[in-house]
Amino acid sequence: MPRVALLSNPRSTGNRSLLPRVRSFCARHKDIFHYEVEHVSQIGAAMRTIARVQPKVLIINGGDGTVQAALTEMFNGGHFGDSPPPVAVLPNGKTNLIAHDLGAGGDPISALERVLEIARSDLDPHIVRRELISLSDGTPSGKKVIGMFLGGAGLADTMLFCRHNIYPLGLPNGFAHFLTFFAALLAIVIGITARFLPPRPSLVRVSMPASHSFRGRFAVLMVTTLDRMLLNDRFSPSHGSQGALSMVLVEQRRGSVLRVILAAIRGRLGRLTDPGVHIQRSEEIHIEGEESNVILDGELFQARRGRPIVLKSTAPMSFLRLAA
Repeated sequence: MPRVALLSNPRSTGNRSLLPRVRSFCARHKDIFHYEVEHVSQIGAAMRTIARVQPKVLIINGGDGTVQAALTEMFNGGHFGDSPPPVAVLPNGKTNLIAHDLGAGGDPISALERVLEIARSDLDPHIVRRELISLSDGTPSGKKVIGMFLGGAGLADTMLFCRHNIYPLGLPNGFAHFLTFFAALLAIVIGITARFLPPRPSLVRVSMPASHSFRGRFAVLMVTTLDRMLLNDRFSPSHGSQGALSMVLVEQRRGSVLRVILAAIRGRLGRLTDPGVHIQRSEEIHIEGEESNVILDGELFQARRGRPIVLKSTAPMSFLRLAA
């Protein structure tokens, strides 16, 4: 019986060069069950097949969008009953936020070897529990999409600017992200709009029921259940709020944005005190605006007036941490 199931998305950017190596590795290790999907719509069928195999670990080989789609199917589909396998994520795609949080960095094949090594021994020392973000329109019948990192307001606009304007240039990912960051910072510092810069964020209202409410134009709206972020090694709000959802909200102010960047680089984002920066924890967050963009692990949603996006934390799910 396979110890590990591997779900691959060949259309993920990283897999264009990686997948032949993955296939070769799986061919040499018979205790890996490898399932490839051509589209996220096939992930439901993939999960039903993988559940019959009953693997000790489920590995996802794709970008953050593939991980988000797989987690959503695991959460909503009930394919594994009450005992879903722990999830491991190979470092793939363009941002790798989830893989980075779980300690999977460097070469994906090395990470795959490490997962297989762990699966052949005792899993318990490597299991971590993570709450996830459940995104819906707040109605009982609304589909719940599951993820770990959400960017909204100006952050989402900047991510879309990178996706549509910078990635097509064919630059290395690191340089593309630096160029996007520079363009976004330039737009805030000089306060202008131009075709070669991310747009000015639209008005949005962010609220936590029975608690705080914020309305305005925000350079950054970030909600996550991840421990590790891109610049800030450990993200841990310390302002006394409670909940599994960690939120950073930065108003479109030049000084506030610059102080957030410096605090993030120094690893002190959770302890920053600034009137234009709001750092909170909550179990539920509502986002409402005039077609304000929201991106959950690569998938785009829009918050509209009278139809807010509702974020809630889920029950914890098991993941496999590769780092010691």
